[in-house]
Amino acid sequence: MSDLVPRSAEPGRTTWRDVRARDADAVSGLLLRDAELDGRARCDVRVRGARIVEVGPALRRAAGEEVLDCEGNALLPGLCDHHLHLHALAAWQRSLNCGPPAVSTPDALAAALRAAVPDEHGWIRGVGYFESVAGDLDAALLDAFRADRPVRVQHRSGALWTLNSAAVAAAGLAGADHPGIERDGDGAPTGRLWRADGWLRTRLPPSPAPDLAAVGRELARYGVTAVTDATPDLSAEALASLTAAVRDRAIPQRAHLLGLPLGERAGHPRITAGPYKIVLADSGMPELGELADRIEEAHARGRAVAVHCVSREALALLLATLAITGIRPGDRVEHAALVPDELRGDLAQRGLRVVTQPGFIADRGDDYLRDVPPADLPDLYRHASLVQAGISVGLSSDAPYGPLDPWGVMRAAVERRTAAGEPVSPSEAVASKTALAAYLSPPGDPGGAVRRVRPGGAADLVVLRVPLAAALAGPSADHVRATLIGGRRYR
Repeated sequence: MSDLVPRSAEPGRTTWRDVRARDADAVSGLLLRDAELDGRARCDVRVRGARIVEVGPALRRAAGEEVLDCEGNALLPGLCDHHLHLHALAAWQRSLNCGPPAVSTPDALAAALRAAVPDEHGWIRGVGYFESVAGDLDAALLDAFRADRPVRVQHRSGALWTLNSAAVAAAGLAGADHPGIERDGDGAPTGRLWRADGWLRTRLPPSPAPDLAAVGRELARYGVTAVTDATPDLSAEALASLTAAVRDRAIPQRAHLLGLPLGERAGHPRITAGPYKIVLADSGMPELGELADRIEEAHARGRAVAVHCVSREALALLLATLAITGIRPGDRVEHAALVPDELRGDLAQRGLRVVTQPGFIADRGDDYLRDVPPADLPDLYRHASLVQAGISVGLSSDAPYGPLDPWGVMRAAVERRTAAGEPVSPSEAVASKTALAAYLSPPGDPGGAVRRVRPGGAADLVVLRVPLAAALAGPSADHVRATLIGGRRYR
């Protein structure tokens, strides 16, 4: 169908071209005409301010009310990405890509770094590196690619920074004592720095907070109206930046924060406190007692926990610890990259939710098939078997470390194929309806009850170009026609 003039324009009716021209304008009243709801009924939906106020057939247009003809296509609640990193996404967009598929050989990495233009402080920031490009990076190897400027390159997992010698000297790693600094047998820094993003920023030249507006626009383009920022231990500066971005609608989406420090309150009505993020890093796993203390403190302060687990060892440690601390409603596992079959029952019995990222199967699946032991492949980013065990599963991107497009993530959950078309644990595939539902659950209840377009609900909506059946048959961001957040139109 055309996005231009509706079939039967009436006075005051807004065409799609008009909507785009007044990007993000708030209106006193909007009537969404002939929308398909729940894949069945075709109704009109009236929005006033930030709320849906009426749903029914053939609603009369009120004086001064704008009209958008949905032409019988699907109207959905807005999507929620249950795990991403907003500041990292903004920084990624202004960084040098150092990983596949764009950069896949040592020569390509050398060429990219030689051509890179340093920032205003003379630094070069690279992202997305993977060992298949040039092996395990350290300062000496990075020097061979570019040594005249301070260079730092982030591993695609987000867990590791590698600095060249100029950057090691500029950041003062030799005299620093952060536990993430890797050192050789003589105690000299190797250039590798584990899980130390916040600390490293304190050693770098000052820079303004990243502009989040482009991130907000891209999310709206996909139909995402709410996000859960999973960055742990947000600093005061990072929290102030996120609050300002939400307040000023650079990030128009509602934001659920896992990294809000214990005891802190959200600083804006569209920001909520999520479970408290705890990272179980394979590079430095805590003792059981230490982890129990952290979980008990969060629970005592009224927060559930969201625990990063990407290995079977991390998941086993978490489950053993929760057997001591007990569960608080809302406790959840982030990633659950490897879930042994024998632990599924324990996850279900404890009522833990799982927020996972099948997009990695499509994005990195060929690497998994090459590098992951065959015995582990059936446990990789499980979905269907978790749902069958009664575990609530929310989907997310983990962007920028995983692909942001939620429709691509849904497609990956359904197809379970690599970029080369190879299947990865196909028994974990789910129906498109199940994948979509995992994006339609609210931020505070990932994998829970699907939100519906109902009177009294928030006017966080997505207008598609096709009926729901067609969208489920081939999930694609191209189906998104318009996004409303709090009654305002974006995209």
